[in-house]
Amino acid sequence: MRICTAPAGEGRVEVNRTLPDLLDEAVTRYPNPRAFNQRVNGQWETWSTQMFQERARRLAAGWMALGLQPGDKVAMFMHSNADFCLVDMGTQLAAMVDVPIYLTYTPEFIEYTIHHSESQVLVVADEGLLERLWPLLPRLQHIRHLVLVRPSARWEAQRANFPPSIQGWTLDELLQRGQALLEKDPTAVDRRRQNIQPEDLATILYTSGTTGRPKGVMLTHRNLTFNVISAFSVYFDHFVPQQEVILSFLPMTHIFARMMQYGFMWLGAAVYFTEPKRLVEDAQEVRPTAFIVVPRLVERIYERIQERAQTMKGLQGWLLRQAVAAAQAYDWLNPPRGLQALRLRILDALVYRRWRALLGGRLKWANSGGAALRAELVHFFAAAGIYFLEGYGLTETSPVITVNRLERPRPGTAGQPIPGVEVRIAEDGEILTRGPHVMKGYYKNPEATREVIDEEGWFHTGDIGELDEDCYLRITDRKKHLFKLSTGKYIAPQAMEDALRESILVDQALVVGEGRKFAAALLFLSLEGLRSAGLCQEPCSPETFLHDARLHDEITRLVRTLNQRYPRWMRIRRVALLPETLTMEDGMLTPTLKVRRRHVLARYQAVVEALYQTPPGQGPWVILDVEH
Repeated sequence: MRICTAPAGEGRVEVNRTLPDLLDEAVTRYPNPRAFNQRVNGQWETWSTQMFQERARRLAAGWMALGLQPGDKVAMFMHSNADFCLVDMGTQLAAMVDVPIYLTYTPEFIEYTIHHSESQVLVVADEGLLERLWPLLPRLQHIRHLVLVRPSARWEAQRANFPPSIQGWTLDELLQRGQALLEKDPTAVDRRRQNIQPEDLATILYTSGTTGRPKGVMLTHRNLTFNVISAFSVYFDHFVPQQEVILSFLPMTHIFARMMQYGFMWLGAAVYFTEPKRLVEDAQEVRPTAFIVVPRLVERIYERIQERAQTMKGLQGWLLRQAVAAAQAYDWLNPPRGLQALRLRILDALVYRRWRALLGGRLKWANSGGAALRAELVHFFAAAGIYFLEGYGLTETSPVITVNRLERPRPGTAGQPIPGVEVRIAEDGEILTRGPHVMKGYYKNPEATREVIDEEGWFHTGDIGELDEDCYLRITDRKKHLFKLSTGKYIAPQAMEDALRESILVDQALVVGEGRKFAAALLFLSLEGLRSAGLCQEPCSPETFLHDARLHDEITRLVRTLNQRYPRWMRIRRVALLPETLTMEDGMLTPTLKVRRRHVLARYQAVVEALYQTPPGQGPWVILDVEH
């Protein structure tokens, strides 16, 4: 049994730290006057590292003033900004446990999370989010206190109408109560936090999941601090404490963004919280040196560049098409020489520098996680001096297991293990990992915990992969996504779906065929891609483009090209063209933009059935026979 670890002598491993320890070190070694930045009423509100620590201490004291005890749960329904970080750290200093809730959750899942975690406190960001929770309040039997972070003028009236069992507070009121407690007893918080042990529970994260009801992942202080120190230590040669500027726009309810934020805080970076829709605007103002992304965002940037290249006229359009072609042929590991290198330098001066300028012009690298990032995209952006480094992990592993290093990237892989982490491949191809990063277990679900953590401590990820001779990990599929045709043959759909999504015409793809005699696919079309390809004239409606013969030809060509990679029994024989867009809001995508297969299959069951009827069933879709 081959076990892979980080290269010998690399990085730093520590297993006896707590999250407040990281904050202490930030204050004493790497303080930053602009450590936390968020927009309030259109302007940047800035907190220094010291100010953040003082406010977190006051919040911890506020929790204590309410009579809350170590281990009590605090549910957080909040935006991903400095306020989130404050509530999180204040809760940690009070030796309590926070339970972030995805803003995209349905009311049913929100209620389940709060009830299952037995949270006694509910922190809500603002009036808009409180309105969403209002119908649930009478049913939240464990909640004793509701804290509104940014109240409006309606707050007093809202508070007066809370159920009798729930007491309402503003964050400022809670901070004032904490300050009063500290004036009477200055060491109250210090005594509470002295009892925090690395193995103590820090947070419960209810996985959004692609199937089933969320499970509460229990992560300890050791899980998180080990992962922060180990993962960041492989970048110590490139990450300058107190000098880095970070643009943060991923949801903090996801452990990837949250773990990275702990690392940014620890090393004194200046973090600016924004939203994906403001990414380019704020990047040009803030000029970040690094940020984190999920692969779908990288794909969308790539698709936008392709669309502009196809539609832009004149000399600018010609130059852009030249730049796109050169980037598509670029190999980060074997950059061109001679005339080709000269061509790239010219294109850099004329085109690529503008791409970098859109992201502020100072970006050193961006980490990508949450799903597989296609190798061709990594090479493409590397041609322009924009370096995406793919990693791999899960909520249950705090999250990082492997990551590519800037000095030795291997696009198409998820990198090598971080220091202190072990990785191996089981006989059936499943990726297993062991180390201090593996969760404590699923909250109130020992049976589910035993299913994924074996007696030797190996966590079974549910992903299929392979390790090369240098311990670079390649993810090939999701174990649970494997399905069997009626012929007895297994289909691994992820690689096929990724390939279909490379087309600008396809926004999302789902390969189906469980228990059927052949594989088929649901293709959710991209309106932007259709427009840029000239296949959707305004007014752009399904009635016009779904029946366009040119679209049918393009899709048929796309699928047949893909099919050539596979044996005949594995090929996609029919596709359904759908004009709908899958979103987080409608529950079809996870917060990391992965397709929820079970949800999509349930909603589009009629389409799946139509794919396998003879002749194909009719409906508000188009079905094409692409292989016979």
